[in-house]
Amino acid sequence: MLFDLPSDDTLYTALLARDHAYDGRAYVGVSSTGVFCRLTCPARKPKRENCSFFNDVAACIQAGFRPCKRCHPLTPQADADPAISQLIGALDADPNHRWSEADITARGFDPSTIRRSFKRNFGMTFLDMARQRRLAHGFSTLGQGKVIDAQLDAGFDSPSAFRTAFAKLIGMAPGSFKPNAMLRADHIATPLGPMIAVCDKQALHLLEFADRKALPKELQRLRQHSKASIGIGRFDTTDQTAAQLADYFNGTSDQFTVPLVLHGTAFTREVWQALRKIPAGETRSYSAIARDIGASQSPRAVARANGANQIALMIPCHRVIGADGSLTGYGGGLWRKQRLIDIEKHYARKTS
Repeated sequence: MLFDLPSDDTLYTALLARDHAYDGRAYVGVSSTGVFCRLTCPARKPKRENCSFFNDVAACIQAGFRPCKRCHPLTPQADADPAISQLIGALDADPNHRWSEADITARGFDPSTIRRSFKRNFGMTFLDMARQRRLAHGFSTLGQGKVIDAQLDAGFDSPSAFRTAFAKLIGMAPGSFKPNAMLRADHIATPLGPMIAVCDKQALHLLEFADRKALPKELQRLRQHSKASIGIGRFDTTDQTAAQLADYFNGTSDQFTVPLVLHGTAFTREVWQALRKIPAGETRSYSAIARDIGASQSPRAVARANGANQIALMIPCHRVIGADGSLTGYGGGLWRKQRLIDIEKHYARKTS
């Protein structure tokens, strides 16, 4: 199924509260003004009797509504904020620049406002995002040279500061990575931020957004399950993973054929296989997945297995939502979950 809207009363309550849970996945058409808006629109709220709710912008337009000029429902929410667009553009142009609040002020923005905007849209501050980009660049350099080269490429003057930041991100100090390891980790750039891929010569073992807080524990769990050390570098499987992610984000293909190694219990692997059967552009609830695998009394166990997924996107745990249609927790951040669901509407239209 495509995203099924909850009741109009639920959505009107969300509209009044400017609830981000439905942003990008439910819209309101206002008959008194003739416009359609996001549920988070800052405009004065309309009366209940003037509201109609839709699950995509095409339905709003077909119903005769025009897009609101305040909340810009035709663009991703973050893209509609000129401050966010300008700062991300500057970061893309020079990802190794060491940003400070003084840099933000020099561009005419209030640092506290920017901090709140980035936290609301991306789950992290702009300075955190810039730091992650620098670390990701140093991560790639680390596989090619000495720690000092990676440190300088990442923009850290102090070796100890680089080791501390790297250990926090990865859960291992740079010197702990083994040469010629069976498993090798490298970063892959994506439109939603850098990802860490861990591969061997035949398969992908882990794929996660680099800023996920659980990443250090996931790497530790991977070492325990595989009983193998992790090094820095790439295999052909890493390049295959990067190419298929590029096709996915470019709108070319939603098919992932990289061989996967699933480290988990039999039940957990069964849940993950069920997730892989959800077509792009569709969603399922935890209870629906539990029924599909013959465990209708265990939706919470399904939710735990969903949260334990270590191969983001290719095992699409982002396609699981609450029974009421709201977004639920996602390790990569709810803003990414919303973006991924929006991206996959394109694939749903291609196959319909």
